[in-house]
Amino acid sequence: MFDLILNRLRGKRILILGFGREGRSTLRFLNKYLPDATVAVADKNEMEAVQHFGTGYLEAMYDYDIVIKTPGISLKDFDTKGVEITSQTDLFLGQFHHQTIGITGTKGKSTTTSLIYHLLKSAGRDAILTGNIGIPCFDIMEDIKSDSIVVYELSAHQLEYVHNSPRVGVLLNIFEEHLDHFGTMWRYASAKLNIMRYMGEDDLAVIHESLMDEARRMLVNHIVFFPFDVSAFVDATRLPLKGEHNLMNVKAALLACYAYDGTDCSALAPYLYSFKPLEHRLELVGTFGGVTFFNDSISTIPQAAISACEALGRVDFLLLGGFDRGIDYQPLADYLKMHPVPHLLFTGKAGERMMILINGTSTSSAAFVYSSMEEAFAYVSAHAKPGDVCLLSPAASSYDQYKNFEERGAKFKALAKEF
Repeated sequence: MFDLILNRLRGKRILILGFGREGRSTLRFLNKYLPDATVAVADKNEMEAVQHFGTGYLEAMYDYDIVIKTPGISLKDFDTKGVEITSQTDLFLGQFHHQTIGITGTKGKSTTTSLIYHLLKSAGRDAILTGNIGIPCFDIMEDIKSDSIVVYELSAHQLEYVHNSPRVGVLLNIFEEHLDHFGTMWRYASAKLNIMRYMGEDDLAVIHESLMDEARRMLVNHIVFFPFDVSAFVDATRLPLKGEHNLMNVKAALLACYAYDGTDCSALAPYLYSFKPLEHRLELVGTFGGVTFFNDSISTIPQAAISACEALGRVDFLLLGGFDRGIDYQPLADYLKMHPVPHLLFTGKAGERMMILINGTSTSSAAFVYSSMEEAFAYVSAHAKPGDVCLLSPAASSYDQYKNFEERGAKFKALAKEF
């Protein structure tokens, strides 16, 4: 059933590196399909089923024939010479390459992945969702039939050690991000480009035209560009996804379905209007106390915050900042100089850097530094007037105060509904 995967692993001493959601999924798979294999788990944290832990847990890689690395483990400062490294994604694509549409990009990949899945399911296809969306690919393999289409959201972390590409690879964009994991922008971009690096004669890349040179350098045979005109069959005013950046996601989703088996984009267009946007992505929370609140907690780079402001048109209070990953915030400062927001609220180390840059542009905005979401809402309450718009689009990671962007967005929404 999974012969290519099992043949690669059979007879080898296997180390699962990282024991989060994907690592546990891998262990379940190996216990079921290779019960006699020598398998161990390494993780920084000591826990049940983990044999190698603590500060030197990465050293265990030298003692095994093959390492199945999980996305959260960074090896940028570790010498991996002589170590065979693979991953769930790499093994999966080796087995199910011909049935997979893979989607990556610094921003928009979850929305585009979910939209492709929605379009295919609405058209009566047997689509299966997996990947960075929160579903490990090993958990869905038993559901794959000969006519199934796997819609796989791929993060740069998942693509870092792959040597296989999907049949259709969607590359939305590449912006500076995750430098804490990759160390350099070059390594991050290189991981993203793996989505089409190993494409064969019958594979197809769906990319933004700005990435054309990278695709051609990899000798990709078939490329489709997604800035194409859909006005003849898509009513943009009816789309549940707002903003030019989301229109690009719509175009990419339509072309991905077309690229897979020639499905007519215009035939899929009616299904666009029934799509339910994902939480924390320019999400309308509602109007409370005369103020309309939007939750865009997924925003972790300056380009995302800029896109959110452009999509809304009017923003009176913009919440920025969080964990500092060393990203260049000058583009955001330049944008806010040309499109001032009356009230800018900053938090965290990233917020400190943003505020310095933005103040240097001589913007007319009022600046406020907050250490908790409650403080931010107290400021909004003191200065807001009916009709104002408050946007959480931080342009930074949430890890300084929250477990993830979902927790940050949930806090914002809860306080908005009490406003």
